[in-house]
Amino acid sequence: MRGHLGRWGLTVALAATLVVTGNAVPATAKPTGDDRRRLQAAVDDLHDLGITGVQGLTRVDDTTTRARAGVGDLRRGTPVPLDGHFRMGSNTKTFVSVVVLQLVGEGKLSLDDTVERWLPGVVAGNGNDGRRITVRHLLQHTSGLFNYTNDIAVLNSYEAYLAHRFDHHEAADLVAVAMKHEPGFAPGTRWDYSNTNYLLAGMLIEKVTGRSWATEVRNRILQPLGLHRTSAPGDRPFLPAPHAKGYQQWTPGGALTDTTLLNPTVADAAGNMVTTPSDLARFWQALQRGQLLKPRQMAQLQDTVLADTFQDFIAGARYGLGIMYIPNRCGGYWSHGGDVPGTSTANGVSGDGRRVAVLSLTTQLADDEAALAVYERTFRLVDDVICGPER
Repeated sequence: MRGHLGRWGLTVALAATLVVTGNAVPATAKPTGDDRRRLQAAVDDLHDLGITGVQGLTRVDDTTTRARAGVGDLRRGTPVPLDGHFRMGSNTKTFVSVVVLQLVGEGKLSLDDTVERWLPGVVAGNGNDGRRITVRHLLQHTSGLFNYTNDIAVLNSYEAYLAHRFDHHEAADLVAVAMKHEPGFAPGTRWDYSNTNYLLAGMLIEKVTGRSWATEVRNRILQPLGLHRTSAPGDRPFLPAPHAKGYQQWTPGGALTDTTLLNPTVADAAGNMVTTPSDLARFWQALQRGQLLKPRQMAQLQDTVLADTFQDFIAGARYGLGIMYIPNRCGGYWSHGGDVPGTSTANGVSGDGRRVAVLSLTTQLADDEAALAVYERTFRLVDDVICGPER
């Protein structure tokens, strides 16, 4: 959720060297005995590239493979849990978008409703106008609203992290930070990633249902799917056991600092949630198999626009409603990565839900060249899972 694009946006952008056009995902490809070796090689490579701890899961036609590399604690040298908890960051947005679309399917609101209708006076000032921004604009990142995480101290330096890591944040106060800035463009005219959009989506869920977005996610997604190790932790700064620690490098060549403890209200509906590789893989497969949305709302979820600010890095990248379509060598796949200081997740799922990959990386590197190498290796693995390995 960090930075102008969210650091995940940068993750996607830096994967440009992996993008080629191609045909549809091969329907007849089957998992092989090499799956474990291939996944283990990928997580080992990521560890060698500077990631302290990596855990990965792939599933192809119901065959699940898990692997890990590195350590979960640099000081103690303990191993990374094989299916440990981690902060999913901006992948939270997909969960929130699904809840909004379920409400749309129930006739409780419309994607064409304005923000002003549901949250009067919240989006106003400095050229911001909730009367011109729709629910669809929020979920699609076409609102033009300033990305509030660009103006939050806890995300910008180690000193600020230490000073503010336990601070409680209200979503309305974080939106107010964004309202101090002019919008980047008129609603619906362009695309740019902004975490502010999903703060408002979470507030909208509460206004429509009378319950928090986290409660609605739990009742509508986590409990029905049996995702017992996924949660929205509210103010709790600790990760459930087992987990690996997260390490942030704030400047190129700088030391790795432990950033595991964090009050996740700073992310709210834009990136608050915690999960495990197995739970997140189950969510992505259930979503693509039509278990969470009616056909019309599934079509709305996957109705994409060109991700304008990604095009210089990844030609053809498109964004739906809380979900990204990423072109690759066999067509493309659906995804939404995410990160908070010290932790990143990458994932990909085929259109039919048969193939899925989830990676959790417990280091954020500041050096662009090192980060590029990590992202390239990450996306190569996802491509191999979605398309089958290149021969």
